[in-house]
Amino acid sequence: MEQKEAVHLLSQHDFIVFAYPVQFSNVPVMVKDFIKANPDLWKDKKVLCVATMGLFSGDGAGCSARLLKKYGAEIVGGLHIRMPDSVCDVKLLKKSPKENQEIIREADRKIEKCAEEIRKGRYPRNGLHLYNRIAGLLCQRLWYYGRTKNYSDKLKISNVCIGCGLCTRLCPTNNLTLENGKATAGKHCTMCYRCISLCPAKAITLLGRTVIEQCRYDRYVKKQDDKNLCT
Repeated sequence: MEQKEAVHLLSQHDFIVFAYPVQFSNVPVMVKDFIKANPDLWKDKKVLCVATMGLFSGDGAGCSARLLKKYGAEIVGGLHIRMPDSVCDVKLLKKSPKENQEIIREADRKIEKCAEEIRKGRYPRNGLHLYNRIAGLLCQRLWYYGRTKNYSDKLKISNVCIGCGLCTRLCPTNNLTLENGKATAGKHCTMCYRCISLCPAKAITLLGRTVIEQCRYDRYVKKQDDKNLCT
């Protein structure tokens, strides 16, 4: 249903801002599948590829740009935006609330600057150059290709699961089911982290053994107090 609605919406526009979070300097499998499943959708569309990242992107925007060009899209630009970490179980990426607030402010500043340049007809080219492709390939994709080639079967659910069923409702690929009052994972995880981030019992992990709370916010307004930016 979500895919049909997305296709219908995108088909009505000639200019598309295509945004997604990178995974190991690569496009999430679910995003790649969506592009490939709708080859006619991109023909003659102007596309700005936007990739968000926790630490490093390389050619995160370029990965989708190259694929979209194969299906006839005109890539007008690429933009990389660093955001607070959305991976709950990797200590390397954890920041303090104060640091996360500054990351959000810096992201806002970059978006505003790019928007002003776009109004003048100048599009950013983040991740679209050859050296970006080399950096993304050598620094991450070669090492983590196995994690991004297919959907993951590594999702782990511990015995502290309370069987509330929230994860089964959140999963975009229907990879999670309830069996005998406990959540059970299949082999079609797209690493979106919805279940990990929102599990009330912190029973689900993917890359680590212990869930570490991520930065997230329900609402962000420019004049909002800093204390409300990250909760």
